[in-house]
Amino acid sequence: MPPKPVRCTPEPAGPGLVFEQALWLRGSLMVAGVDEAGRGAWAGPVFAGAVILPANEGISRLLDGVNDSKQLTPAQRDKFADFIRICASSWGVGQASVEEINTLGILPATRLAMMRALQVLTPHPTHALVDYVHLPNLDLPQTAIIHGDGVSLSIAAASILAKTARDACMQALDVSISGYEFARHKGYGTALHQRCLAEKGPSSAHRIHYRPIADLLPGNPADPPNPPVSIV
Repeated sequence: MPPKPVRCTPEPAGPGLVFEQALWLRGSLMVAGVDEAGRGAWAGPVFAGAVILPANEGISRLLDGVNDSKQLTPAQRDKFADFIRICASSWGVGQASVEEINTLGILPATRLAMMRALQVLTPHPTHALVDYVHLPNLDLPQTAIIHGDGVSLSIAAASILAKTARDACMQALDVSISGYEFARHKGYGTALHQRCLAEKGPSSAHRIHYRPIADLLPGNPADPPNPPVSIV
């Protein structure tokens, strides 16, 4: 059994360096924060970001305002993404395709995207802080953290890189597969997306085991329902 995710108690008002500093003090200076974007979407790839911040408390002042990507506006995410790439010791983005999601399932595909993000980091990390998910194939120490993007600055930074990269991908997908408004809802289960599906049916970018897509494909088993969500 994988270790249970840990919780930061008391939970801070925003992302900080509690987990990072504990590791720095033990000599683990290349701490990578890891998070995903798009796990709950009905269409498009799932993305992951990985960020190693400098082992210096001053980085929290440089990245003041960085937060869980869902708490930021698109303009704020774009601004912080540029700054994170400049300030980070190393950063990486990985993705798993719709085909991989359809074949493997969303959790294995999410792990695959996270592993791909970690694999491009140079220098290589000495420890990974992951938002909730355990990575069984990772050959270095790791800590899965509940609400990690809200308590760890490294994970919050990773969430922003993952989200901005995925949004750009969905905007490009909107051009190549027209009529689904991917640039507006980013593949999530909004009312607009539901209307597009009702009018056009599923596209090659849709995840065939997700409801309501599975319900539109006779004989295709579905994962548990994914209710409509609001998108920032």
